[in-house]
Amino acid sequence: MTLEAIQAAIPHRPPFLLIDEIVEQTADRIVCRKRFTGDEFWYQGHYPDYPLTPGVLLCEAAMQAGAVLLSKIIAQASEERTAEGVPVATRMNNVQFRAMVHPGEEIMLEVELIERLASAFFMKAKVVNASTGKLAARLEFACTMAEVPEA
Repeated sequence: MTLEAIQAAIPHRPPFLLIDEIVEQTADRIVCRKRFTGDEFWYQGHYPDYPLTPGVLLCEAAMQAGAVLLSKIIAQASEERTAEGVPVATRMNNVQFRAMVHPGEEIMLEVELIERLASAFFMKAKVVNASTGKLAARLEFACTMAEVPEA
């Protein structure tokens, strides 16, 4: 899936778009890729002498992948792309950070929809440092579609 397709699916934009490519997608699972170049703004302060991708941004990348998955589910349910809502995280559970991700490394994000209850979507995610093969993080999270107020 191209960058244009990703941006059509979710409202995130650079410098806070944390997905480069959709590798695989089914009805209830998505796999995405992100390469960190080292030019990202956070490495200037986290940490200047030992740059490290913040764990919270690994979680955000996983939730963005989940948002892409949700956009397809919601569009299929309504038979049209929904422009009136944006995916909003409502909870994160069982977050575990296992390995560091440094500039120049690539992550693979695997997100699976576990359950849907009305407008709440429950997912689990795995973030793998594709450069080392190590599990970088895992988490469970929930999202809902929030209405965007008209301007």
